[in-house]
Amino acid sequence: MEYPTNLKYTKEHEWIRIEGDRAVMGITDHAQSELGDVVYVELPQKSRKVKQGEAFAVVESVKAVSDVYAPVDGEVTEANAALGDQPELVNESPYDKGWIAALKLSDASQLKNLLDAEAYKAFVGSLS
Repeated sequence: MEYPTNLKYTKEHEWIRIEGDRAVMGITDHAQSELGDVVYVELPQKSRKVKQGEAFAVVESVKAVSDVYAPVDGEVTEANAALGDQPELVNESPYDKGWIAALKLSDASQLKNLLDAEAYKAFVGSLS
């Protein structure tokens, strides 16, 4: 299981990477592993405003349909269109090619409420 240290995490198994005032996000390696083979991703609309904790995308696998929650407030600036034709990228490369959306951050102070890699790893370990 991968836990990149340059990311922040939620207890709902989303990750976020900050690039200036842009935040790229997706689901964690743990989440994709639990879901199994991803067969469809419902992406958010560009310009959609989201609130921290709000469901803004859906990942469908052979096992389940799961909401993806916004780690922070923001406005969707981009969705990963490649997932339309290749939803399996979420499984193959959850932290790189399998990202789901990018947001323009509304409130950077919300990042302090997220988990770092060590805290997320410990949280995942407590689930088993």
